[in-house]
Amino acid sequence: MPYAEDARRIALSLPDTTEKTAWSMPTFRVAGKMFATLPENETSLAVRCPREERDELVLAEPDKFWIAAHEAQFAWVRARLAALEDEDELRDILADSWRQAAPPRLLEAHPGLGLSGR
Repeated sequence: MPYAEDARRIALSLPDTTEKTAWSMPTFRVAGKMFATLPENETSLAVRCPREERDELVLAEPDKFWIAAHEAQFAWVRARLAALEDEDELRDILADSWRQAAPPRLLEAHPGLGLSGR
């Protein structure tokens, strides 16, 4: 089971990623653009996720994923860290969110990052 420190370590290992406190919680940014946060006393992870995929995730695995009411209008989803299978799943989730926020120059420099097909 991954923990907040695993999420922090993995997020910061992604290219051009920094950590910044915002809204009294850790946030992770690629080239200044936010792609993940650790809200809820760092027991969950909020990440970018296209709305159509987000809805499918929540329906398929409601014990793992949910949509926070104040984020419903945005393309974000929450994941319970304790419900994730392992660090590989956490890494895939973070890398996918990173890809959605990364500028084209970083996507071109790291073409396979976050495309594990998991």
